[in-house]
Amino acid sequence: MEKEKNTLIDKIWSFFASIKFAIIIFALIATTSIIGTILEQREDPAKNLQILSRLFNESLAPTLYDLFDKLGFFNMYRSWWFISLIVLFALNLIICSLDRLPKIWKLVKEPMSPLPAETLKKFLIHREFTIKNTPDNIKSFVSDTLKKSGFKCTEVKEDTGFQFFGQKWNYSRLGVYLTHMSILLILIGALIGIKLGFKGFMEVGEGTVTNTVISGDKVVTLDFLVKCENFETEFYGMSDMPKEYRSWLTIIKDGKEVVKKSITVNDPLTFEGITFYQSSYGIIPNSLGGGIFIINVVSKDGRTNLLNLRFGDSFQIPGTNLTGRIIDFSPALRYDERGNTFTYTNMMNNPAVLIDFTESGKHKFSGWIFKRHPESWQLPDGNRVEFYNYWGVEYTGLQVRKDPGVWLVYLGCILISIGLFTAFFLSHRRIWVKLIFENKNTKVIIGANTNKNRAAFERKIDMIVSTLSKNKEGAK
Repeated sequence: MEKEKNTLIDKIWSFFASIKFAIIIFALIATTSIIGTILEQREDPAKNLQILSRLFNESLAPTLYDLFDKLGFFNMYRSWWFISLIVLFALNLIICSLDRLPKIWKLVKEPMSPLPAETLKKFLIHREFTIKNTPDNIKSFVSDTLKKSGFKCTEVKEDTGFQFFGQKWNYSRLGVYLTHMSILLILIGALIGIKLGFKGFMEVGEGTVTNTVISGDKVVTLDFLVKCENFETEFYGMSDMPKEYRSWLTIIKDGKEVVKKSITVNDPLTFEGITFYQSSYGIIPNSLGGGIFIINVVSKDGRTNLLNLRFGDSFQIPGTNLTGRIIDFSPALRYDERGNTFTYTNMMNNPAVLIDFTESGKHKFSGWIFKRHPESWQLPDGNRVEFYNYWGVEYTGLQVRKDPGVWLVYLGCILISIGLFTAFFLSHRRIWVKLIFENKNTKVIIGANTNKNRAAFERKIDMIVSTLSKNKEGAK
C-alpha cells in the first residue's frame, strides 16, 4: 500500500517537474496575456465593444463581450484563473528546481581528487607535452601559472611526480536556480500588488480636497486628504502644444499638512506607499464664472497691487482715478482674419480677460489681456495690468497607485540579471595537471572539463600550455 502511495506521489511530482507541463502553463499565460493586452482592462465597456467590433464584426461583438466578461478577461490580471496559472507556474519552477538541485549541489560541493593518467587522457579536453626539467624544479612555476589563470589548486605528491587539480566558478551551476528564485520573487511581488494594492484615478479641483480613488468599479477611500493648491500647463512657445503639466499638492492627515510637493508627469508624489502620478487635467464643469482672477496692477510710477478678483469685480490703478472692471473671460481666445475674437477651445490654452476702464465714471478704454502674451498687459496710458492666473476652475487628474510588492519585483529584476549572467557567461571549470618524471624530463598531462562553453575553455588551456612550454627550455 505504501509503495502504491509513493508511486502515485512520484508520478504527481514528475508531472509538475516536467518541461512539457512548464511549456503548457507558459503558453497559456502568454496567450491569455496577449488577449488581456488587446482588451482594455477595467475600462468603459464601450471601448471593448469597439475593439471587438474592429477585430470581428459588430454583430458578434456583443456576444463575444458577454463571453469575455464572464471569463474575466476585462479584469484578467485579478481573475482567479489567471492567478491560478501564475501559482501553477511558480509551483512548476519550485518542483523543477528541487528535483534537480541535489545532483547539481553535489557537483558544486564535491571535492576534487587526483586522477590516473589513463583517465585524464580520456577527457574531451586534454593536452600532453614534455619539458626538459624535473617535476621538483617546475612544480612551483606550474602552481603559479594555474593560480594566475584563476585556479586555486591542490598539490599532491605521487610516486612518479606531482599532480595539481583545482576548479573555479563551481557556483555558476547555481545561476539557473538564482534565475528561478528571481522569477518567483517577481511573481510573489506581482501577486502581493494584485491582492493588497490598487491602481485608480482621482480628480482634484484647484483649492479642493478629496480622499476618494476610483479603481475600476470600486471606490478606495484613503485615510488622508489630497489637496490641489494649483495646476498649471506650460506650453511650447506661443503654440498650443503642452510642454509640462504641474500640480501643487498638499497631503493632509489628522487635520495637519504633512507633505507639500509640486508633481509633473515624471516626478510623482509618494506618501505611505501610495504614489500619485500626474495623468490628466480639465475644466471643472460650470466653473468658468466662479474662479479667481489673480492680477497684478502696476502704475506708471511703479506702485503695485496684487489682487484676487472675481468676475464683475472692480479695481483701481494705484495713484490714479482709473478703475478697471472684469466684464468677460475666455479660456482660449484668438483673433480671426477680420480682427474679431473667438474662443477656439474650452481648455485653458490661451486664457484672456476683458477689462473695461473708466475714469471719474466715464468710459476710458477696454481691452483683452492675455495670460500668455505679456505685451497685452501694457495699457494705452502707460499703466500695466498683469494677468497671472485664473484659479479655481481647473482640476488635476491623478493616477493613484499602491503596490506593496513592487520592492520584491525590483529585487527579482536585479537578481535575475545576476542569475542570467552567471548561467550564460560563467561555467564550472575543472583542471588536472599531472607531472610525470620520465627519462630525466617531465611529461605533462593536462585533463580538463567544463559544463558549457568548451571552446573558450580549450583556448584557455592552450594558453596555459603555451605559458608552461615557453618558460621552460626544450619543450617538445
